[in-house]
Amino acid sequence: MFIDTHCHLTDEYDGGIDAVIARAHDSGIGAMICATADPKDIASAINIAQTHKNIFVTTGVHPDYININPNEYLTDELLNNPLVVGIGEIGLDYHYEPQTRNAQIKLFEQQLEIARAHGLPVAIHTRDAESDTAAILTDKYHGVMHCFTSNWDLAKTMLDRGFYFSASGILTFKNAESVRETFSKIPNDRIVIETDSPYCAPIPYRGKTCEPAFIIETARVLAQIKNLQIDELEQILFENTKRLYPKIKL
Repeated sequence: MFIDTHCHLTDEYDGGIDAVIARAHDSGIGAMICATADPKDIASAINIAQTHKNIFVTTGVHPDYININPNEYLTDELLNNPLVVGIGEIGLDYHYEPQTRNAQIKLFEQQLEIARAHGLPVAIHTRDAESDTAAILTDKYHGVMHCFTSNWDLAKTMLDRGFYFSASGILTFKNAESVRETFSKIPNDRIVIETDSPYCAPIPYRGKTCEPAFIIETARVLAQIKNLQIDELEQILFENTKRLYPKIKL
């Protein structure tokens, strides 16, 4: 089975969440990890995981929400829930508001320490912040570089620190040759796959609302890059995801 390691199931989709999950299962997606960015979505994510088979959750506060105290949301009770398999998405994003750098770093470091205290992997968002991301993510932490599109230099640094790298629909874009080249260099045992739905729909769905069922299009391109048959890639990704998120029980 394929596992969509990062999808925002708390967003709105055509036909509702039950239809989205059904379409995913029909497309060979056996499990999904519902990531949160806005802490207000955590309760909804947990509810989805509790009421649907093989749905898991990562809980975190995105750098857009710098005024949030993560300790109010990332409680021991929440993080000890067997359905909560990691903390994310968290990280740094200087694309629109570089002036909030210091506040973003504080929020990021708070959540990394919470993850370390609970022995949980982290799902990292980084955009236009590679230098600070590399400086902060020492080998004290473990996890995945979510929707990875950064350069090989950052990839090499994070490989040396034991991180995984998640391929999204961006991998299929015509102008993403540098991303495909980077993934060609990343060892097979460090890759996972995601949709980041409802964002980043792969070709031929680009411009539409992305959903987990579309992951097969990214998988086809990733298999070509890695010179693998699709079933070989499927097994590799499954094993990698189980190592990345050991709380997942399937």
